[in-house]
Amino acid sequence: MTIEQLIWLVPLLPFLGFVINGLGRNSLSKGLVGIIGSGVILASFIISVVIFFSLQGDTQKSHEVFLFDWISAGALHIPLSFLVDPLSSIMLLIITGIGFLIHLYSTSYMHDDAGFGKFFAYLNLFVFFMLLLVLGSNYIVMFIGWEGVGLCSYLLIGFWYTNSAYASAAKKAFVMNRIGDLGFLLGVFLIFTTFGSVEFAKVFPQAANMLPGNDTLVLITILLFIGACGKSAQLPLFTWLPDAMAGPTPVSALIHAATMVTAGIYMIARSSILFDLAPLTQHIIAIVGAATALVAAIIALTQTDIKKVLAYSTVSQLGYMFLGLGVGAYTGSFFHVLTHAFFKALLFLGAGSVIHAMHHEQDMRHMGGLKGKLKTTFTTMMIGTIAIAGLPPFSGFFSKDEILAHAFQASPILWGIGVLTAFLTAFYMFRMMFLTFSGKYRGTHHAESHIHESPTAMTLPLIILAILAAIGGAINLPHVFGGNEWLAHWLAGAGVAQHELDLSHATEYTLMGVSVAAAVIALLYAYTRYVKGAHVPVADEAPRSALAKLSYNKFYLDEIYDFLITKPLDALSKFFYRIIDNKFIDGIVNGLGWSTNEASKGIRLLQSGNVGFYIFMMVFGIIALLLYTFSYIL
Repeated sequence: MTIEQLIWLVPLLPFLGFVINGLGRNSLSKGLVGIIGSGVILASFIISVVIFFSLQGDTQKSHEVFLFDWISAGALHIPLSFLVDPLSSIMLLIITGIGFLIHLYSTSYMHDDAGFGKFFAYLNLFVFFMLLLVLGSNYIVMFIGWEGVGLCSYLLIGFWYTNSAYASAAKKAFVMNRIGDLGFLLGVFLIFTTFGSVEFAKVFPQAANMLPGNDTLVLITILLFIGACGKSAQLPLFTWLPDAMAGPTPVSALIHAATMVTAGIYMIARSSILFDLAPLTQHIIAIVGAATALVAAIIALTQTDIKKVLAYSTVSQLGYMFLGLGVGAYTGSFFHVLTHAFFKALLFLGAGSVIHAMHHEQDMRHMGGLKGKLKTTFTTMMIGTIAIAGLPPFSGFFSKDEILAHAFQASPILWGIGVLTAFLTAFYMFRMMFLTFSGKYRGTHHAESHIHESPTAMTLPLIILAILAAIGGAINLPHVFGGNEWLAHWLAGAGVAQHELDLSHATEYTLMGVSVAAAVIALLYAYTRYVKGAHVPVADEAPRSALAKLSYNKFYLDEIYDFLITKPLDALSKFFYRIIDNKFIDGIVNGLGWSTNEASKGIRLLQSGNVGFYIFMMVFGIIALLLYTFSYIL
């Protein structure tokens, strides 16, 4: 079968899974729900693999598959069509491959939950919308998928909605994403008014003929970047992502590794022709990315919730990816999306395995000494930690250093921030590992007696992801290590722009040596402090140094937003509700009603039943009419 005949099945299968599990959530057995929910994603993955290899052997690297006319009004014609090229084909493998492992893991992790069927229906819908996002051949189809993943994140983050804190976290994610979505939507409107189309195949060739720095292009790319900031959690719109930990752990893995947060990087990589012609926007992206990476890494240093550490780690790594996009390393950023999907899904699922063993305990101060009891979880998480820390030869080393090399070429200051962030990343990740698995157990005796390794449905995905996290860097080995940068050549077939790296091998080796040395020093410091020194983070209310207090309280960003935005908006809403609505509008409406009522009470007195009075009034009326008529005649 051809790519055109297969591609529509990739999103359709998860949608069918959503429909079947959604309708049968109360009647189907949990086993059948798990088989359907996971099976449709596995089938999509197999088809995606077939499409990927078909594309590799095909001289034509881009296939636009028309399904039907969707919107047609005046000059606006938008088809529902898919674009299959090297960029989307890699995304299909990430979404369905990692997505399947998360579904498989969920069959065990969520087995005792009363909303098992609903959970799998939501997961399937999430994957469907993400596939729609990456397959769309125009910005409108992409936007539908974009909004769909936002909806699904709301449903899944607030899955345990009876807990008001979880419901609030879902609302926060939804609202903050809407702010970014407005920027994206305005960017799409401006694209249509500028190019007369929203189809990639029509927009990009026209944009390529425009001069670099064109004001319209700069405005379009800034608006698109605002959209990416919301979806991919960049400053100042990142605070929703750590709160998204309220959802079940597999949801965290799906959002952080395979779907939602990668949408912004994908959109910019897809639109790289536009961004490459807007240097001002690229500078902004690089600065925002570097700042986000550093701020999130500093916050992660003092967190005590194992999932919160990983959440801020995701924000920081996304900052790395945006730093890469800003300095023109589109392939490097996408490479980091790929490796990050491996090790971050692994780390989140590993954290879920720990939480499962600890009876839902997430505070690392109550853990410790789990290495011997959770051997598979510990080993696989350690591989993921080494990968994210950027130690060779694991996957994160290659992708992170490609971004850092481009950052050095663009600006040594940005590179310095990147290396500092790498140092902090290695420290907080090994801190998490040592606090969780090393030293003495610090939890309750009751919980300790029940600690055991997770079942195979949970450990098998960990093992597969650990292998990918270890060897995934081989996909894009740089020339300096004898590689041929396969991913860069592959993405070039999708028109992804890539700035050439013009550094000597000696410089590249030096840069790598510095970042690796930073990671090793951080590892040794964390080992000395948390293993040899047996240090345990202090209680929440204990006094801290000023910097530690800032980090632990997340730079008070939530409080600042609350003071600057939430409270003024609340006050404004109360003013409109109490004064404008209740007093003014209700006053007018009620006043009219009261006036009518009172007037009718007076007029009612005229209806007395006295026939003589009626005749008198009739004669009086006739005379009045005659006088009125005569006044015109005379």
